[in-house]
Amino acid sequence: MRFFITGGSGFVGSSLTAGLVAMGGSVTILTRRIKEGAVAPEGVRFIEGDPTQEGPWQDAIADHDVVINMAGETIFQRWNRETKRRIYESRILTTRNLSKALRLASGSARTLISTSAVGYYGFSGSEALGESSPAGDDFLAQLARDWEGEAFRAAEGGARVIICRFGVVFGRRGGALGEMVPMFRKGLGSSLGSGRQWISWIHEKDLVGIYLFLLGQSEISGAINCTSPNPVTNRELTETLSTVLDKPAFLPAVPAFVLRLKVGEMASILLNGQKVCPMKLLDMGYRFQHPTVEDALTDLLT
Repeated sequence: MRFFITGGSGFVGSSLTAGLVAMGGSVTILTRRIKEGAVAPEGVRFIEGDPTQEGPWQDAIADHDVVINMAGETIFQRWNRETKRRIYESRILTTRNLSKALRLASGSARTLISTSAVGYYGFSGSEALGESSPAGDDFLAQLARDWEGEAFRAAEGGARVIICRFGVVFGRRGGALGEMVPMFRKGLGSSLGSGRQWISWIHEKDLVGIYLFLLGQSEISGAINCTSPNPVTNRELTETLSTVLDKPAFLPAVPAFVLRLKVGEMASILLNGQKVCPMKLLDMGYRFQHPTVEDALTDLLT
């Protein structure tokens, strides 16, 4: 199969690219600038273009079977009007341009697998959330609704659309653990706020496994929660990290007001959460490689 990927060189995208090539696929990665002298791995090629802008890169869509959209500016930065605009437009404009290219492409119907996030559900305490649960109304929920709406427009041209709602991704080369582990190794790890907020997480191997699994499910479309079946509270994550790293947790917890002073409105992500369950994946029979946080962290950190 021929895959076209935005965000293919990122933390998650690079792992997925390797998985697709390993299964015999050929991958085209859209990048804003091809570095001089860069050599693509076997089975991978790069094309140049800005996904937030229409351009010749869109013509390449017609030569591919599956489009995977992972592009988007990180949300983990201090939010103000300008950063929120960049976060929003990096996702909405990219997805709009991909959907347009898919609608205009001739030939057989294609598949678009577009990223979203469990932020779609808003902050909902301890309520267990499945794919049919309603959307929230905060900034991230509105972002996810609009993001998914742009992706679903590809269906107007006959494409199958799958939306992967990511939880917090745990991996070896970045993501949440890249921020947390250095502090815990120094014995300075601690819970945040009340510590009771839920974290819906996923091991990077399972995230790649889910994509490969979905590619083999020709009848599946719509939203899929890409999370472990065992979400944890922030306090449980803190205790497990401390145990796996054999480092004491620093007490007391970081107060909410300190986080708000440091990162502003973005602190809401750290202080609140969602208890999201991968209902569709479980119903389809996907078998998680790392279903518990202790197993996932042990695999990644020891």
